[in-house]
Amino acid sequence: MATNNPANSDGLPEDPAELLPPTSVLTLDEYLDMQAAIGDRTRFTLLYRLVHFGERSPKELEEALDVRANTLHYHLQKLVDAGLVEKRKQTRADKDGLFAYYRATSLGEDILEYGVEELIRRERDYRDAYASGQK
Repeated sequence: MATNNPANSDGLPEDPAELLPPTSVLTLDEYLDMQAAIGDRTRFTLLYRLVHFGERSPKELEEALDVRANTLHYHLQKLVDAGLVEKRKQTRADKDGLFAYYRATSLGEDILEYGVEELIRRERDYRDAYASGQK
């Protein structure tokens, strides 16, 4: 994947794909697909809930987000396809039957923590620094 594109004065390659380590298990396009997956409000909210409140059944998520089942499953599948969420099926029925459960993957946790949540934290820091300088 590496090319012979020159780097700029900061040592950054012109091709962002070259930022990946040579042994990267993911391509730049796969990373971008993950970012695009959480660019939707419903999917971001789903991932947020799974990261911060743990594994949930579709029924629990449907009720928490107040979305229809078909809409929920569409968005969950997008997150699963991007590698941010995984689906686990119950192997034994309990009193309520068999259920699937969804949980965030470590990549899902990281993209949330170091992506949008980090930007929100930085905005608060900038706002607080600006507000304290105005006194």
